[in-house]
Amino acid sequence: MRVGFMGLGAMGTPMALNLSRRFPIAVWNRSPSKYPLLRQAGAIVAETPQELAEKTDVVFTMLFDENAYQSILNEDFWKALRGKTLVNSSSVSVEFSHYLAGEARKAGAQFIEMPVSGSKVPAEQGQLIGMLAGDFDTAQQVKSIVEPMTKDAIYCGNIGMGLKTKYAVNVFLITMTAGLAESMALAKAQGLDIAAFGQVLDAGPMASAYSKMKIDKMVRQDYSPQATLEDCYNLTQLIVSASEEANAQTPLIQLCGSLYRRAIAQGHGKDDMIAVEKLLGNTDTSIETEKD
Repeated sequence: MRVGFMGLGAMGTPMALNLSRRFPIAVWNRSPSKYPLLRQAGAIVAETPQELAEKTDVVFTMLFDENAYQSILNEDFWKALRGKTLVNSSSVSVEFSHYLAGEARKAGAQFIEMPVSGSKVPAEQGQLIGMLAGDFDTAQQVKSIVEPMTKDAIYCGNIGMGLKTKYAVNVFLITMTAGLAESMALAKAQGLDIAAFGQVLDAGPMASAYSKMKIDKMVRQDYSPQATLEDCYNLTQLIVSASEEANAQTPLIQLCGSLYRRAIAQGHGKDDMIAVEKLLGNTDTSIETEKD
């Protein structure tokens, strides 16, 4: 089995590295800055997405957004993908996922949707949760391939159901993150011993591996990204669109989207998503509590 991977960002690089430990792998990225690390792991660097598809049997994509996909998925790429499988792991709209599935089908290829739950650290540890959608038999084949980078890969149904599952899961994740940030902002405003405050949260019944990681980052004021504010904001917009289509009420995610958008406007877009705490801790910033 020859595996290809396109998109070597904060998530894509560790995912590709984990796959390289079990399979021959070819990679492609817009910027060549990530290539040395993958070359050290034995990866072949493809000059174009078409070349990557030609040299592999299964192609994983982890690109930033739909525009990034549209710029590379040309006729030559689809021709090279004939008889192979394309697996999209990025967070895109359900509509775009159906578009990818349709284009793959016309090209004589298989398409599987597999967004993931988890950020940079779980990606490095091979502990992501994959949400598979598409043809069941093809999904089962992909499940056996993704073992090096996942804790589990769960079949969710037809195309669209993997993404819809991710949207629902991330409502909890994003609102919890904003809640942690607001809690820390209040602690600092009250002049608390921040180390002690963090220990109280870590010892309580709501503590988790995720909360401990984010609390530690705020205590140390380390905002290096595990998942960026920009990524988080983009996801809130996908969730809001999905909730409107489903006629579901998501007031908390709408508020979080507003907060993350303002944090990006303040220049924190490349920081970790917990850096929304900087916005909440800024007494000069007016925070609207209603949908923009």
